[in-house]
Amino acid sequence: RRLMKEERIPVYYARRKRKYTSFEGEITPAPIDHVQRQFRAAAPNELWVTDVTEFAGPDGKVYLSPMIDCFDGKVVAWNTLPSPSKALTQGMLTDAIGELPAAYRQKLRANPQVTKLAVHTDRGGHYRGAEWIEMMNGAGLTRSMGRKGKSGDNAACEGFFGRMKTEMFYGRVWENVAQIETAIERYMHFYNNERIKTALGGVTIAEYREALETEPSRKQS
Repeated sequence: RRLMKEERIPVYYARRKRKYTSFEGEITPAPIDHVQRQFRAAAPNELWVTDVTEFAGPDGKVYLSPMIDCFDGKVVAWNTLPSPSKALTQGMLTDAIGELPAAYRQKLRANPQVTKLAVHTDRGGHYRGAEWIEMMNGAGLTRSMGRKGKSGDNAACEGFFGRMKTEMFYGRVWENVAQIETAIERYMHFYNNERIKTALGGVTIAEYREALETEPSRKQS
């Protein structure tokens, strides 16, 4: 700084980009954290995690809301919109519930305390509003929520976002937001159907699920 001052070299400071946050305050009571950073499930549709992330393009942003099954990492459903509105997460939740087998949905509604499909989130406003809570209760889903400002409490979803952006977003030149949206759709198909996972024995999620169908004792119906 001394040398720059002596040489009259001006200093330019880059303005830090504001990191996206969906926290709106404690607008409704937070549910219990049923997960406690243990992102494991013995079978499909026992523990789902979700969050919202943004992708910045030259002409705007794309916001992604996925639902991930902790059993094998499958992206059960996802939704993208140009703004982080509650329609983003509510549309995704509707699609995720629709992916459940009809008989399983009936079990959830009839006795959620026994079946217990938990959906774990952060404390974002998307998951504190009346519409989200009503949809969760109507489907018999159990709400679970981490602590404010503790990203590790939703590490499974944060980890997915990190892998996804490393594999399909970072290091590329994007022409527009529409191109990013197309890339997200392609990546979701790739992640569920083509990308192998060492944790699953070197097979894809789709192959692992297909093999699961031949094991009636572990199958969710």
